Amino acid sequence: MAEAHQAVAFQFTITPEGIDLQLSYQALNQIYLSGVRSWKKRVSRMRNSLIKGVFPASPSSWLFVAIGILATMYMQSDPSMGLISKIQHESFGYLTGQTMLSALVFSTLLWLSLILALRFCLKLLLSYHHWMFEQHGRVSNTTKVWVSLVRLFSSRKPLLYSYQTSLPHLPVPAISDTLSRYLESVRPLLTDPEFKRMTNLAGQFESNLGNRLQRYLKLKALWATNYVSDWWEEYIYLRSRGPIMVNSNYYGMDFLYVTPTPVQAARAGNTITALLLYRRKVNREELKPSRVPGTVIPLCAAQCERMFNTTRTPGTETDVLQHWQDSEFVAVYNKGRFFRLWVYRAGRLLSPREIEYQIQRILDDPSPPLPGEERLGALTAGDRVPWAQIRKQYFSSGVNKRSLDAIERAAFFVTLDDEEQGMKGDDPAGNLDRYAKSLLHGKCYDRWFDKSFSIVIYKNGKSGLNAEHSWADAPTVAHLWEYTLATDAFQLGYTEDGHCKGEVERSLPHPQRLSWEIPSEVQAQASSSLAVAQALADDVDCHVFPFREFGKGRIKKCRISPDAFIQISLQLAYFRDRGGFCLTYEASMTRLFREGRTETVRSCSNESCAFIRALEGREVLSTKRLFRKASEKHQNLYRMAMTGAGIDRHLFCLYVVSKYLGVESAFLKEVLSEPWRLSTSQTPVQQMELFDLKNHPDFISLGGGFGPVADDGYGVSYIIVGEDMINFHVSSKHSCKETDSHRFGAQISRALQDIMTLLSADAKTTSSSSSSSSSSSSSSSSSSKDKKLL
Repeated sequence: MAEAHQAVAFQFTITPEGIDLQLSYQALNQIYLSGVRSWKKRVSRMRNSLIKGVFPASPSSWLFVAIGILATMYMQSDPSMGLISKIQHESFGYLTGQTMLSALVFSTLLWLSLILALRFCLKLLLSYHHWMFEQHGRVSNTTKVWVSLVRLFSSRKPLLYSYQTSLPHLPVPAISDTLSRYLESVRPLLTDPEFKRMTNLAGQFESNLGNRLQRYLKLKALWATNYVSDWWEEYIYLRSRGPIMVNSNYYGMDFLYVTPTPVQAARAGNTITALLLYRRKVNREELKPSRVPGTVIPLCAAQCERMFNTTRTPGTETDVLQHWQDSEFVAVYNKGRFFRLWVYRAGRLLSPREIEYQIQRILDDPSPPLPGEERLGALTAGDRVPWAQIRKQYFSSGVNKRSLDAIERAAFFVTLDDEEQGMKGDDPAGNLDRYAKSLLHGKCYDRWFDKSFSIVIYKNGKSGLNAEHSWADAPTVAHLWEYTLATDAFQLGYTEDGHCKGEVERSLPHPQRLSWEIPSEVQAQASSSLAVAQALADDVDCHVFPFREFGKGRIKKCRISPDAFIQISLQLAYFRDRGGFCLTYEASMTRLFREGRTETVRSCSNESCAFIRALEGREVLSTKRLFRKASEKHQNLYRMAMTGAGIDRHLFCLYVVSKYLGVESAFLKEVLSEPWRLSTSQTPVQQMELFDLKNHPDFISLGGGFGPVADDGYGVSYIIVGEDMINFHVSSKHSCKETDSHRFGAQISRALQDIMTLLSADAKTTSSSSSSSSSSSSSSSSSSKDKKLL
């Protein structure tokens, strides 16, 4: 009852003697402190807006400009060429100090003009991408000057979003170039008659409808910040009416060998604290802008804006992403019950030990789920239209709306799972597979798949993450998860008995149990959605395995990009598994441009196919040369995708324009219906400085994965950890008799070792000095492409 009393700021009663007013000073103090926190955040946002608004200059530079102008006027010189006098005459008339005021106005206008000029120059500098195609040691003079200028403009410490307005817009490729690159990409997959037919279709499209669509697309590129991203978000993600579980959402795993604590509540306490500390850095823009690895070139940070306090709300035709400015609580699910856990009190973030205390209260709560509550989350796992209809009819008012708002407005969602997961027991390989499936879909009702991301804390202290895809791509989530794991293990830490550090304020109010009134119609739809989701989950075949034979260290000694090495190995594995080649999707980022997301690298090339045929035909003399050629081709394809010269996003946007115009294109329809039977992506390691693998080698990340894109294909995600390990996540569907994730995983391991054997034999014939120089060249030239995903 004391807790309930503290929630009331004041009470009053009317008596014959007058009004009896009773104040709760503790409650009023908490209200005051919460208001102070809110105003501090507003002031911080205003300050950051000013700092990034004048970037690459600084606010203090105005003072230097003003002093310079006043000094020249004091020396009887007019730097404004009469403008100051004109400002004085037109604006200030006979006011006292009119000359000084006019000079300050002129100084401000001059300062703003200089800022615009600097920003324009920075945008021009960041539009230069030729550096990416130059070999290490053969840098042109133009690139050398460019590097010096970019470093000069980046000398000030930027905020997270400082570069946003200076990033160039994504260019629209020439339609002839896109069609030429497309035909080249499908050549190894088509017979001669099929290729001739496709060539004719492409030619007809270019000469007729294509140029008309291109004009509309260029008009959009002039008007919009990014001509791809808004359509990509809407039509690829938000308009999808099928389940987002497995089909869209992806997962991230905990450390491979280490679980920092076996205490579930303690792991939740540190994890939640680390996530909220990261949110504070995002809100204050204290995070350093992401850059191309090894360079000073910034990447777009727009995806960070909707990381927290965001949910995907269902609609009958399209979903909508809703983002709230702030949230002081998280939503928690445990044993079929939903809770709202306040993580701030009186404007203060609770300590990890206090959050652990609150989580333990939830775990110890004996109350059973309300009727229909336990499986309510299945509505987010099934088809979108039924969920939208049920939400509108039964969750738009009353207690259901208040409880649903608590989940959707929460900073993020937390599941306290009653299972144990991780690489444990007598079957570590099988347990890793089950761990992946648990994070990807769980029980299909114990996650809230609409949230921007959900954290899962297992009974044995293992953790993981499930992320919704529409608001951002995985590099953004991976950056968050790296920070969370490192902060949890190395900064916050645990006591000897596995609990969070710090003290507990015992008067904390109990976590709020959410109430529901769930009629039979909602329960029936939840059961129906669960059946759809369960069938999808049961069909997923996940296989996770660490490849320990070698890593990027040995690959680079062979003068090969690690990513190109792995991608060609995946082509070889698929050829051996299925007896042929397929259209292959590899994700590349386009965040060199403002609001950039991804582009497709079509990894199955003429060069890679030629190498694989030679290798399988045991043509030893030509195989090594063909592999080098295939590797160089892959690196070039990736660089082109990064710099806006990709194929698939351009064709996708042309298709959207054709739909708006109500015209049909046989060419575009066929291109966009082609299945990606091998969908691949690399999980980036972006903050290696947070992990001390030399002193703590067991703290190795497992990375994350995703479901198969095609019903008869494979999804492959991999993370290059340190110098000596590559972790793979393979997914497929049990319903397809031609695919098997474990079999394909074995083919990947075999392909990696076979190619390494081939290159190692080649390396023995190369002088050590030449090998060292070339290895340095390969390492530098490929550094920009080792960081990407989805």
